[in-house]
Amino acid sequence: MEERYLSKLHPMVDYGAGLFVLIIAILTILGNSAVLATAAKRSSRLKSPELLTVNLAISDLGMAISMYPLTIASAWKHAWLGGDASCIYYALMGFLFGVSSIMTLCVMAVIRFLVTTSSKTNSNKISRNIILISITLIWLYSLLWAILPLLGWGYYGTEPFGISCTIAWNEFHNSSNGSSFIISMFVLCTILPALTITTCYLGIAWKVHKTYQAIQNFDRIPNVAKLEKKLTLMAVLVSVGFLGAWAPYAVVSFWSIFKSSSSIPAVVALLPCLFAKSSTAYNPFIYYIFSKTFRCEIKQLQCCWGSQANFNTDSVDNNLSVLWAGRDNIQIAPAGKADNRETKVRPMRNLGKTSSSL
Repeated sequence: MEERYLSKLHPMVDYGAGLFVLIIAILTILGNSAVLATAAKRSSRLKSPELLTVNLAISDLGMAISMYPLTIASAWKHAWLGGDASCIYYALMGFLFGVSSIMTLCVMAVIRFLVTTSSKTNSNKISRNIILISITLIWLYSLLWAILPLLGWGYYGTEPFGISCTIAWNEFHNSSNGSSFIISMFVLCTILPALTITTCYLGIAWKVHKTYQAIQNFDRIPNVAKLEKKLTLMAVLVSVGFLGAWAPYAVVSFWSIFKSSSSIPAVVALLPCLFAKSSTAYNPFIYYIFSKTFRCEIKQLQCCWGSQANFNTDSVDNNLSVLWAGRDNIQIAPAGKADNRETKVRPMRNLGKTSSSL
């Protein structure tokens, strides 16, 4: 076996890394399978933006199934298994699903921004077909970047610790081919999507803040405004979870670009890689905490598997459907006055236009 495919870590560290990835794989498969099962059960009631949530679950599940078993086996073998062929396969899958995830989060942020800040007419133009076209473009874009190293632009190679494969960062200084690919990839697949996500959610936060100021004279904040705030927080946490998990890996990668990768201790290179892999397991837990619909559906699935009992969640689905549809039938009233005049009811606009998540 080639030297570059031998682990640079202590065997106990390899065993620990393999165990960690095994736990992440189990959580990822169970959690995202539950998301997909819930989506399949509610397929006739899914709103257009929820298809992006489904696409994100597919991407996370695909990464866990196609990559993590090879990671675990190689860690416990204390050497990379399969040689060049499996190394290229592993790096390609990681690049494909990684770009797919960040671009899906980017489109989700843009859609939520447009829905929250646009008029009712514009929000209704975001149809299922538009979302499906967006998803198709996401996968084509991701596939294009993943196969570019196979077509001669950029390279795949091993990680500094030896039992994982990714983009060959050390080729940055070795050739203009490698440097141009790495720079383009960082700009178009990392920096621009991350800036777009950040900008969109800052815009949404400002819109929500202004809306809260506009209704501060009322006795209570309407449920629709509270739900908008909750859904925005959930979407932000999903994005922050992904970007935060990959940020240490990006820092180490940058370091290996400007300094020799040999200057990075093997364990230091390993930890960000493991942390990045954990990003696939976060989202179902976030959905469970913030989405009553998802919690009810999970309980229903559990009962179907166990005692075949059924719960009724139609009321929750209907409420979320009303919110996404952008209807102005959710109203709030100002504080009552000590006279006999009828209190005027005012519609809540814009905040009634929100995308439901699983």
